[in-house]
Amino acid sequence: MADIIEILAKELDIDLDKVRSTVALIDEGNTIPFIARYRKEVTGGLDDTTLRELDERLEYLRGLEDRREEVIRLIDEQGKLTDELILKIRAAKTLTELDDIYRPYRPKRRTRATIAKKKGLEPLAHILWTDHIEDVEDVATQFIDEDMEVNTWEDAIQGAMDIIAETISDNADYRKAIREYTYRNANIVSRGEVDEKSVYEMYYDYKEPVSNIVPHRILAINRGEKEEFLSVKVDIDDRQVVDLLISMIDAEKERFTREYVYMAAADSYSRLIAPSIEREIRSELTEKGEEQAIEVFSKNLRSLLLQPPVRGKTVMGIDPGYRTGNKIAIVDHMGNVLDTGIVYITLPNHDKDEGKAILSNLIEKHGVDIIAIGNGTASRETEIVVADLIGYLERRVLYMVVSEAGASVYSASKLAAEEFPQFDVALRSAISIARRLQDPLAELVKIDPKSIGVGQYQHDVNQKRLADALKGVVEDCVNSVGVDLNTASSSLLSYVAGISQRVAKNIVGYREENGEFETRVELLNVKGLGPKTFEQCAGFLRIPGGKNILDNTGVHPESYEVAELLLTKLGYTLEDVAVGKIHDLDSRAHDMGLDSLATDLGVGTMTLTDIIEELKKPGRDPRDELPPPMLRSDIMDIEDLKANMILKGTVRNVVDFGAFVDIGVHQDGLVHISEISDKFIRHPMDVLQVGDIVTVKILDIDVERGRISLTMRGVDKID
Repeated sequence: MADIIEILAKELDIDLDKVRSTVALIDEGNTIPFIARYRKEVTGGLDDTTLRELDERLEYLRGLEDRREEVIRLIDEQGKLTDELILKIRAAKTLTELDDIYRPYRPKRRTRATIAKKKGLEPLAHILWTDHIEDVEDVATQFIDEDMEVNTWEDAIQGAMDIIAETISDNADYRKAIREYTYRNANIVSRGEVDEKSVYEMYYDYKEPVSNIVPHRILAINRGEKEEFLSVKVDIDDRQVVDLLISMIDAEKERFTREYVYMAAADSYSRLIAPSIEREIRSELTEKGEEQAIEVFSKNLRSLLLQPPVRGKTVMGIDPGYRTGNKIAIVDHMGNVLDTGIVYITLPNHDKDEGKAILSNLIEKHGVDIIAIGNGTASRETEIVVADLIGYLERRVLYMVVSEAGASVYSASKLAAEEFPQFDVALRSAISIARRLQDPLAELVKIDPKSIGVGQYQHDVNQKRLADALKGVVEDCVNSVGVDLNTASSSLLSYVAGISQRVAKNIVGYREENGEFETRVELLNVKGLGPKTFEQCAGFLRIPGGKNILDNTGVHPESYEVAELLLTKLGYTLEDVAVGKIHDLDSRAHDMGLDSLATDLGVGTMTLTDIIEELKKPGRDPRDELPPPMLRSDIMDIEDLKANMILKGTVRNVVDFGAFVDIGVHQDGLVHISEISDKFIRHPMDVLQVGDIVTVKILDIDVERGRISLTMRGVDKID
C-alpha cells in the first residue's frame, strides 16, 4: 500500500501525507463531491477532477498489485519462482509488463512449440540455443523418431526451431524492446477503394507515424475499418526489427548455433511477436484515443450542464415535425405544464396562417416570454415561421433553437411516463425542450449522458468507461450547484452525493406523503437514509424558506455551530443572514485574521472561507454568474451569409480539431483549431467551452454542402 501512495503522490504531484489521508477518506466510503467540498483541509483543497483522477488511478494500481500477487502465486505453484523473477515482477509498472513476464509460465494452448516438446525435441532446442554445433545434421539425427512423426533430421531441426521461436517470443525483455522500437519507428497505414465514396476518403491512402498520430484520427480510422471502408496495419521494416532482436540475442548469449537460432528469431518475430505487438500498439493507441474522446465529451457535458438557467420566464417548447406536425407545450416559470397542442406549419400544404394564429393565441393566453425550438427534423422550417410570427406580436417574445438530443429517449422512458402519464410521447418531448431552456441541469440529468450529443466518437469508445466518466461529471455538476430538496425530481436527487436511486425515490415519496421538508435533519426520517448518507448528501441539498437559513446554503450541518459562533464573533445573527445584512462579513473576518479566527473556531482556514462565502449569498446558484444564453428575434439563411461578415454565435460543441458555433442559420459553422486564436493553442478547450458566446468572421460558405468556415482570429467584438 505504501508503494501505491508514493506512486500516486509522484504521478499527481501531491504531498504524500495528503494522498494518504485522501485515500483513507475514499476507503471509508466518502463520495468524491463530499471530499472535494467538505474535507479540503484533509486533501489540501484538491478539486473533484483531481480527486476522480486519483480515485481511478488508485483502482488501477490496486488491480495491478492484485495481479502481481496472482502472478507470483501461479508461478510458485509451478515450482519455477526465483528471487530474480520476484524482483522483476515487483518492478513491473504496468499490466502489460506483468503479462510479458508471466507469458512463459502461462498454460499454453496447442502450439507448434508444444507439439515439438511432446515429440521430445526440447533437448535439441536447448543444444542449439546454448551451444555452437559444427555438425548439426549429426546431432539432429539422434532425435529421429518415426513413432513421434520425426522422420528426418530436418523435421527434428524444425521442431527445435519452433521451440526456440516460442522461447524468444516469451522473453519479456525482447518484447519490451521491440514494442518500444516499433512505437518509435512504425507508421499507421490505411488503404481504401479509391472509387468508393465515403467520409473516410482522406484515409484511402494514408500514412502517419505511430508516435505522432493524434487521438481523433485513430478513432476515425478505427471506425472506417469497422465499417469496412479501410484496411489498417502497423507498418515497419521487418528486417530492421529482426536485426534488433538478433543483436539482443548476440549481446546476451556467448554460444549458440547461429544460423538456426537466427532463422528461429526471424520466424519468432514474423509469426509470433509482430502480430501481437501490432495488436498491443493499436490497442494502446485506441485506448489513448478513447480517453481523449471521453475527456472532451466530459468537459463539453460539464459546460452544457452548467449553462445558466433562464429564470422567471414562461416558455413555449416546440418539438418540430413534418407530417405529424409540431408538438407544443407551454410551461410556467416553475416548469409546470400550462397547455399543450399541435400545429402544422412545416410542409407546403400546411395552412401556416392558421398555425400562426394558434401559436399567437397560446402566446397571448399564457404570457409566453420565450419559444424553445428543438433542433431536429423540421427545425429550420419551424424557425422561419416563428421568427416571422414574433415580428408581428405586440408582446416581446424571443426564441432559441435548443438541442433536442436525448429528448426522444427521455419522452419514451419509464421516468417520463411517471412524470407525465397524461401526455403522449411527442408532447413529453416538447415539455422537455421547454424545460431544458429553463434549467438545463435539472432536465438533462433525466437523460442518459451518452445521448446528450456533445462529444465525438462516443459510440466507438469503451462504453463502461464512458458511462462512469459522464456519471462523475453529472454528479460534480449537480453537487456544485446544489439541489432544492422540495422541488427536485428523483433523477436529480439520485446524483446528489451518497443518494442512491432507491433513496431518491424514497425522498420524493416522503415529500409527497408528509409535505415539504422544513429542515435538513428531517432527511433522517426517510427510509434507507441513515447517518452516513446524511453526512454525504446534506450539504448539497437546499431548503429555500425553511426554518433555518443555513439549510439554504452550502454550509454543512456539521458546521452549523461554527457558522453561528462566527456570526456572533463578527456581530451578526442568523436573521441578518436571512435578510442580507452582512455585506461587510468579509472585511470583518479579515480584520480579525482568518487563520486566528479559524483556530478559535476549531476549523481549517479553507473551511472557514467557504462558510463565509456561503453566508454572504444564501441560495446562491453559481450558474447565475455566467453570461445568459443568446436569444434571437430574427433569422438568417445560409444564403444570406457573405465572406468577412462578422457575427455573434454560441459554441455548441468542442472537438479535437475545432469548435462548432451556432450563428443562427441552422447549420453550425466550424472554427478550425488554427482559426481560434492568434496565439498557439494545444487544444480548442484551452480557449473555448460549450455555451460560450463568441464573435466570429465568415471565411467561406459552401451552400451546396451546408458548410460554413469561421475564424475568431483578429476579429473585433461587436455589441
